[in-house]
Amino acid sequence: MIQVNAMGDACPIPVVKTKNAIKELNGAGTVETLVDNEIAVQNLKKMASVKGYEATSEQLGPNEFKVTMVIGEGAAADDADDTVYEACDITPRKKKIVVQISADHMGEGGEQLGKNLLKGFIYALSQQDVLPDTILCYNGGASITCEDSPALEDLKAMAAEGVEILTCGTCLDFFGLKEKLAVGEVTNMYVIVEKLSGADLIIRP
Repeated sequence: MIQVNAMGDACPIPVVKTKNAIKELNGAGTVETLVDNEIAVQNLKKMASVKGYEATSEQLGPNEFKVTMVIGEGAAADDADDTVYEACDITPRKKKIVVQISADHMGEGGEQLGKNLLKGFIYALSQQDVLPDTILCYNGGASITCEDSPALEDLKAMAAEGVEILTCGTCLDFFGLKEKLAVGEVTNMYVIVEKLSGADLIIRP
């Protein structure tokens, strides 16, 4: 048996501590968790219900409760966070995804092939269930957001869905494209660094 002291801990800490204790069992066994409020009791029992564990609760004092979970043979603790989210009714934070486009082509080799690949990449990106938060275009990639870009319609479709599309102003000036920007907004290097620094996932085609 493993005892967990989660007195004074706010959700989801009691559930996380209990989940980790169940992992320590490495099989069948019992985990007892002490908490100081009814909400924590309900969350722990919800976790047990989600995972199929037997669970009982007992009030030991005015602000002291014990939740006992019995884990059967063959049961395994889930490493994913879904159990914690379900038990505590927490909506997981969406990862910030940033796509970084620094050329008008994808990969090296055939020039036209690279341009076709990038067009295909941007189309495939627009069809994903989870769209990126931001698309950053700089250097040769600045032309992708301008008039006559083969990917313009797909970029506009993503912009309509709330995707932030930013193109380096210095790059637009260098290539003489500032008046031809057709989707998104002009940005600067400070913002580019800020967006990349705050990203959970950076995709570079």
